[in-house]
Amino acid sequence: MSPQKNSTQPSIENRLSKDTEIVENEKVKLKQHMGLLEGVAIILGIIFGSGIFISPKGIIQEVDSVGMSLVVWVLCGLLSMVGALCYAELGTSIPKSGGDYAYIHEAFGPLPSFLYLWAANVIFVPTTNAIMGLTFAKYVIQPFFPQCIMPDLGVKLIAAAVICFLTFINSSHVKATIRLQNVFMFCKVAALVLIILIGLVWMGMGNVENFQNSFTGTTTNPGKIAKAFYSGIFSYSGWNYLNFMTEELKNPFVNLPRAIYISLPLVTGIYVMANMAYLSVLTPDALLSSDAIAVTFGNALLGKFAWILPVMVAISAFGGLSVHIMTSSRMLYVGARNGHFPELLAHLSLNTMTPIPSLTFLNILSLIMLCTSDIHMLIQYCTIVESFFITLSVAGLLYLRWKNPKMSRPIRIHILVPIVFVLICLFLLILPMVDSPLIVLGGLVITLSGVPVYFFGVYWKAKPKGFQKFMHNITLISQKIFFAAHEEA
Repeated sequence: MSPQKNSTQPSIENRLSKDTEIVENEKVKLKQHMGLLEGVAIILGIIFGSGIFISPKGIIQEVDSVGMSLVVWVLCGLLSMVGALCYAELGTSIPKSGGDYAYIHEAFGPLPSFLYLWAANVIFVPTTNAIMGLTFAKYVIQPFFPQCIMPDLGVKLIAAAVICFLTFINSSHVKATIRLQNVFMFCKVAALVLIILIGLVWMGMGNVENFQNSFTGTTTNPGKIAKAFYSGIFSYSGWNYLNFMTEELKNPFVNLPRAIYISLPLVTGIYVMANMAYLSVLTPDALLSSDAIAVTFGNALLGKFAWILPVMVAISAFGGLSVHIMTSSRMLYVGARNGHFPELLAHLSLNTMTPIPSLTFLNILSLIMLCTSDIHMLIQYCTIVESFFITLSVAGLLYLRWKNPKMSRPIRIHILVPIVFVLICLFLLILPMVDSPLIVLGGLVITLSGVPVYFFGVYWKAKPKGFQKFMHNITLISQKIFFAAHEEA
């Protein structure tokens, strides 16, 4: 995918030598600028991004009952906590940025890790950016169209604008972005706590009729139940994203597992109580007919103060999108640094020490994903593929226990924990084939389409000189545009 370093790097560096004199006293590398609070803010920032405000609809329309939907929320939280324990061991045993990419590469080699990188950048990273952008846009627009359908083009334009704006902020002001994550974290928790308190007061007044016969009509279709789990898993997704930024975390052997252990129990409790609040006020039919659940919830109870909830949810989605853009760009950067994507994506801005080329590339792909505004279809599509690679990462933990038993493991979990996690994930990966084989097949085809790309771009070293010259020129142009250079050892 990239030209050989020996033939291109010296020339590029010579042309930039004058520019790099301004940073000769500072190495070109990612900086450690995050502590425990910032780590917790990143995990909560992604998890509380948008899923809790849209996934309740996706779950209940699959399981067909209030009681089963709450069971799914609890089980998804428990599954995420089990997965987080596995990632605490992976993150401290392999202390590299890139998350799943780094772990799969360490365990299974370059081809599987490339396929992860390929699937991530073709499917679930830009798709998740699009989902968060669309959620923000829908909550911003919904109050202006209380009794009619929101204009689809307007939703997409606002989503595109916020994705571009946050990409620019992440490229230019990384420290300010990290500080803002702390503010966004408290805003998100405040929004969910407000929903929970409203629901508790409502239930305390005796309004519990929606929970009577709560398991009546529960589906017995295993494929539909698995799809409901994917909507729940999407809402909890993000617990592994701090692992993408391990190299930017102070004392990662301590702060990485602590951030995970603090975040996941908090998220599970808040999510279950928030869904109880939703379902205490809204009937299943009302919930299914809403594209902005928190707005419908607020309109039902808050009257003239109903605007408070959409504002807080929009802030939550905005902050979640910001931290997702920041963390996912590091995964792409690390992959390019290992030669699995074009070299220009492995460069850091000399002014801000941020991977601006990677941020820009993901921004373009995210805008392409906005071609559809069917959020629930996007959720199913990206979660199945991402879940497969999370399963592969944890399977890598088991493989490394056997292959390299003497590896340094500051955190070592019981062997049954990753075994149970892998078995449950395999079960959830197989079941959707019963109800939605085309979605599973589509994800498989796109993932495997990376195989010929790998053999052409990575495995084949003796590329034509014309191709190498073309990539060299593109890399040079990128360096001039973004004032960027390769990371120093």
